[in-house]
Amino acid sequence: MQQYNKKSGRNFGIQNLTFMLIAGYAIGYILELVNPSVLAYLSLDPYQILQGQVWRLVTWLIVPPGSFDIFTLLMLYFYYRIGTLLENVWGTAKYSRYILGGIILTIVASFLMLGYLKVFMGMEGSALEYYSAMGSLVAFSTYYINLSIFMGYAATFPDMMVLYFFVIPLKVKVLGIIDLLLLVYMFFAGSIFEKFAIGAALLNMGIFLLTTKVAINPKQIIRKQQFNQEVKRAAKMAPAHRHKCTVCGITDEFDSNMEFRFCSKCNGNYEYCSNHLFTHEHVK
Repeated sequence: MQQYNKKSGRNFGIQNLTFMLIAGYAIGYILELVNPSVLAYLSLDPYQILQGQVWRLVTWLIVPPGSFDIFTLLMLYFYYRIGTLLENVWGTAKYSRYILGGIILTIVASFLMLGYLKVFMGMEGSALEYYSAMGSLVAFSTYYINLSIFMGYAATFPDMMVLYFFVIPLKVKVLGIIDLLLLVYMFFAGSIFEKFAIGAALLNMGIFLLTTKVAINPKQIIRKQQFNQEVKRAAKMAPAHRHKCTVCGITDEFDSNMEFRFCSKCNGNYEYCSNHLFTHEHVK
């Protein structure tokens, strides 16, 4: 994890966050395989959380987004690739804030939904319990968290080409616009559960994109990576010492307490350790 930095503010981040999310899905698939009903006790159900099942505040993150098949596997691999890329480009701290912001807002939205059912719909008891469970099943999952990763990718790399359905080449910004329009449509046409869940996702994306500069030219990224590689290569080639004896070759890296001097009688810049400063043959 990154540490606090006084110049840049709180620079907190969770490294490999996308991998952690997908690893959580793997655990969820295993649990579903062992006992399919166990996932019902892990979902984001605000009613049950208020009844004391507080583990749901975390365990809903491992509930898989769908049944396990080859298409799900390919989709998770795709999200792993773009999520890792965004973390490398944005930085671990910025990417973590984006994902964690979506998670927190989704949790808040689930409780707001419960309050809406109770206050405005007048639901109590078993009815409130039923619809709260229905909301966690229908809308309050990591589906929109994953979608927000793609939307962030589309905002950062709008001109990148991808194969839609692995066949049709399209620019990422086209798919991003399509997904955004579908989200807006589902927000107005969907159920009350979807309105709260989609609203949380859109709010998180809006806040992040408006407050953070993420539009990065891929060519700039390539140049930055090439520059970083050159810096690392130069650092490896550069000597790790400042002083070296011309006679014995000892350096200050080997012995930090050793004193080194240039000989004024030698023809050139020749440096010697204290053991050979007065005993060497002068270079003429």
